[in-house]
Amino acid sequence: MKNWKLLSVILAMLVFVLAACGSSEEEAQEETNTGSDAQTEEQTDAEESAYPVTIESTIEGYEPVTFEKAPEKIVVFDLGFLDTLTALGVEADGVPTSKYAGELEKYNNDSYTKVGSLKEPDFETIYSLQPDVIFISGRQASFKDQLEEIAPVVFVGTSSEDYWNTFLASTKIAADLFGAQEEVDAKVADIEAAIEEVKTISADAGKALVTLYSGTLSAYGPDAGSRYGFVHSVLGFESADTALENSTHGQQVDLEYLVKVNPDVVFVVDRTQVSAEEGTVATAEFFNNELVNKTAAAQNGKIVYLDGVNWYVANGGLNTELAKVQEIIDELK
Repeated sequence: MKNWKLLSVILAMLVFVLAACGSSEEEAQEETNTGSDAQTEEQTDAEESAYPVTIESTIEGYEPVTFEKAPEKIVVFDLGFLDTLTALGVEADGVPTSKYAGELEKYNNDSYTKVGSLKEPDFETIYSLQPDVIFISGRQASFKDQLEEIAPVVFVGTSSEDYWNTFLASTKIAADLFGAQEEVDAKVADIEAAIEEVKTISADAGKALVTLYSGTLSAYGPDAGSRYGFVHSVLGFESADTALENSTHGQQVDLEYLVKVNPDVVFVVDRTQVSAEEGTVATAEFFNNELVNKTAAAQNGKIVYLDGVNWYVANGGLNTELAKVQEIIDELK
């Protein structure tokens, strides 16, 4: 009998101990959950405290836009800025119809609303999305007023007058709106490191000429106002012809011109990768002839074919700028 009483006492003590342990674990879990909730609240508060944010466009002529919170419904026409958003993990809801490649390839999918072409917005479709913001660049600039009737408009494109600084301004817009300054800084640092590497190549590369082939051939000047002037001003390549027109569309030239100028390096932006009329001679075929073969560039294997998508329509993005610089390194190193 005494044994049964002793056993009952022991069992009662065990139940008490187990209950106490369970209670302690529950309290510890509650403290952990409370800590996690507090941390989440702090992060949310920190994100919200960054707003309101006032955004300046990358060129003059656009009023600053103040955002009370991060935009959720986004329409993006500038493919360089779309590339930057993609690099930061931000998705657009509406994009133009285009040829998307590389990091942007997912936008070929019909799950993303197409809001017109690069040169002609579809206003009805854009309105139906009810976007919080519309990001544009030069190709859509003439539609600014009509787009502003739908949503705030921010110009995020680069300027040929000051390519590098407008590129940085564009990345800052993304950083400020989406709380991604550290990520942007890290990616810009990678691009700057690649630029320094290119400069060690351009210092000994001789005279370079930047051209664009689209069935006809255009050449670009080295100074402000030239679409590809940054190849000289930022990347350090000496110009083969300082008298060339400095403009967005360049100066149309022929193959005899290449022989006359005789550059040491010829960069060829292959626009046929973006669009080409039926019957257009392939780019490599166009440059493979007796006239071009007389140039120093051809004889030294320094005719460099550049990615048409990155250089012509998706330039100015965090990924594409690095890809552009790396492409030159890979071809000339």
